[in-house]
Amino acid sequence: MKVILINGSPNARGCTYTALSEVAQTLEDEGIETEIIHVGHKDIRGCIGCRKCKTLGKCIFNDIVNEVAPKFKECDGIVIGSPVYFASANGTLISFVDRLFYSMTEDKTMKVGAAVVSARRAGNTATFDEINKYFTISQMPVVSSQYWNMVHGNNAEEVKQDLEGLQTMRTLGRNMAFLIKSIHLGKEKYGLPEKEESVHTNFIR
Repeated sequence: MKVILINGSPNARGCTYTALSEVAQTLEDEGIETEIIHVGHKDIRGCIGCRKCKTLGKCIFNDIVNEVAPKFKECDGIVIGSPVYFASANGTLISFVDRLFYSMTEDKTMKVGAAVVSARRAGNTATFDEINKYFTISQMPVVSSQYWNMVHGNNAEEVKQDLEGLQTMRTLGRNMAFLIKSIHLGKEKYGLPEKEESVHTNFIR
């Protein structure tokens, strides 16, 4: 069992990384393999809706999105971490996640997802909601904690002083490990939920 953790901050070892590391260590303690992938410093363009990925099997722009997609395909869970910029996620991260989720056409049902947000002061919940939407459109269970999955601080050292935030990250890690293990058992006994053929309703006449 494995979880990939996406660091959407330009700072490789900053606030977002500190929060993700707390989650990763807890997952490792629970027997779940982890990998933190730093994408926030990359030059990542947004999705252009060309739909070439549907025929190529990967995004037409050959960058870190195509490197991470096979890892996403094979993993049991994903944690997406972002700093807060203007009450929303880092734009580079959003470009990355847009293309990752759209171009990886394999079934994501029952992969487990979690958002982690870092802010100096405010904008956390808006960013948290923004990231969670990727999971809820993909039939992915969303992992909760004892509070919204966020930490506060202007640098890594300040985040380490946010004892409630770090505890929230550890609780998130334990809950995620439990959910992944439970889904594994459920798949063995019951299989995945039955799928209906997709229906797309267009209200424009």
